[in-house]
Amino acid sequence: MRAPIAFSTLVLTAPALLAPTPLLAQSSTLPPVVVSASRVPVPGREVGSSVSVLDAEQLERRQDNLVSEALRTVPGVAVSRGGSIGAQTQVRIRGAEANHTLVRIDGIEVNDVGGGSEFDFANLLTAGIDRIEVLRGPQSSIYGSDAIGGVVDITTRRGNGPFSAQVAGEAGSFRTGQLQATVGGGAARYHYALTGAALTTDGISAASEARGNSENDGYDNQTLHAKLGFSPLENLDLQVVGRVVDDRKESDDFVGGTGAVDGDEVTDSRRRAGLIQGTYKLYGGAWENILSAAISRDERDNYSDGVHSSLFDGTKSRFLYQSNVFFGTRRWIDADHTVTVALESEEDDVRTQSAFSDVDRDIVQNSLVGEYRVGLSERLFLSGSGRYDDNDLFKNATTWRVTAAWLFNDAAGRLHGSVGKGVKNPTLFELFGFTSTFTGNPDLKPEESLGGDFGVEHSFWRDRAVVDLTFFRNEITDQITGSGTTAVNLSGTSKVQGLEVTAGVTPLPGLNVAASYTYTDAEDANGTRLIRRPKHLASVNADYDVRLWTWPAKLAIGADYNGRQDDTAFDASFNRSTVELSSYTLVRLAAAVEVKPGAELFARVENALDEDYEQIFTFGSPGRAAYAGVRLAF
Repeated sequence: MRAPIAFSTLVLTAPALLAPTPLLAQSSTLPPVVVSASRVPVPGREVGSSVSVLDAEQLERRQDNLVSEALRTVPGVAVSRGGSIGAQTQVRIRGAEANHTLVRIDGIEVNDVGGGSEFDFANLLTAGIDRIEVLRGPQSSIYGSDAIGGVVDITTRRGNGPFSAQVAGEAGSFRTGQLQATVGGGAARYHYALTGAALTTDGISAASEARGNSENDGYDNQTLHAKLGFSPLENLDLQVVGRVVDDRKESDDFVGGTGAVDGDEVTDSRRRAGLIQGTYKLYGGAWENILSAAISRDERDNYSDGVHSSLFDGTKSRFLYQSNVFFGTRRWIDADHTVTVALESEEDDVRTQSAFSDVDRDIVQNSLVGEYRVGLSERLFLSGSGRYDDNDLFKNATTWRVTAAWLFNDAAGRLHGSVGKGVKNPTLFELFGFTSTFTGNPDLKPEESLGGDFGVEHSFWRDRAVVDLTFFRNEITDQITGSGTTAVNLSGTSKVQGLEVTAGVTPLPGLNVAASYTYTDAEDANGTRLIRRPKHLASVNADYDVRLWTWPAKLAIGADYNGRQDDTAFDASFNRSTVELSSYTLVRLAAAVEVKPGAELFARVENALDEDYEQIFTFGSPGRAAYAGVRLAF
């Protein structure tokens, strides 16, 4: 175990320790444009909500192959994985539940409606990803029910310029190998990009080896993603996105009173997602009309000791019309305005088959969304949004959000804040139950939240360093929680509050250091700590561009700290109790050398300190691992 206070102190003081001379860093923690914080792309300095962005260069430099591992560096994000690569992986934002996080890929909502409306990050590779935005806090007025805690918005690479290709392959510990290839190109009227990736590993035992389990549980993943665009007219853009993920996961049994134990469990999954979208602009782009249709489907076949035991099939269909109007008012007030109105229709359909259930259910929801943004004198930026959901199963709901950002001190400082109401509908699993150990509760009510944040960001030393300090709070009523073998609404209010600190510095040309620390106090209405929400989370990352002889090289080192946290244990009758998991620190090292133009050798070490830890009670985690590979660009 490691002292969380000592580690967080290191995180907060790292910039000063590494920078005895004037520092060089970005003047803002946000990029020039943010796409997830509003219904339209917004300049980063105008965003009032809390957002973090990871781009393709960071992912490649740090050699993150899994999105979930990259997210450990984001403030307010807690990651839990029950075993090796491919094991179920949950992401919680600011103390919210895992199914309170909405995940979007190129505008497609990909939460699994057949898996508790939760997205399993185990199967999401970084191959072909251009950027990841993490939007924190209640976002239901913008994105609907699944965004009560936040949004992970992923944009894949877009082809540009002459035809180009990149191929990479690696191999390493646990008999792990991965191949990926990306091709793309584009011009003024068209663009195309196609990414394929294949990963295989023998893995480790999903059930903790420290508890006497030894059978390795392997994993295979094949991912294919395509993005195509065409502009038949100067003011008409058409885009098509397609995504296919096939994977096979071996796992272990779970026994009440013991936990995870060696077993012969296998899950074959197929994930399909697609989007067709048209954008038509009038009056020189002042009026923008967007029409889109998207679908996401998750199918899972489970096998126990070689016998098919269950089928889960969930489909989310979504249709959208959105109208954006952009205008300025210079004569009577110096301001820029954006007015957005959107109509959405969404259907969730779930089908399950097993010895314990045969369920075929669907939910239809129609929504009206409005948002207004205004920028005053290029200093003060305000937004307000509202949403009305007409649901055929639950009572209709109204949600809202307001944000503000103010630039001061010649734009070196930025105050930002947001507050909003969110609603999370019970999942079809919670309502109807699909397994032998869980009985659905059709009387559940939607969860409601009221949350907000306030922060200050400031750059120093001639824009060579930047620090952001943000306070947040979220209150959830009618929170849904497990009670024995079913789910119930808790009476009272569950409260989550905390502090996020991020900093970025560049003490030397080519050397960038980023650090973050999050304190989270999360309790339910009974005053009980919420599980898998560590009070202390921290991350430090340093990237350095150097030359080894005549070869350009990139070096990266990072450490992610996860503090002590509570988890759940089950007795033989699957009644719950609470246990505490120890803290852990994961250190990773990465290096890449360009031996000739377009040819790069790379290597990395994960869990360099060989930590022995559990992210989920009785489930194992990999020890020290090393990988190496080559990347070729054409």
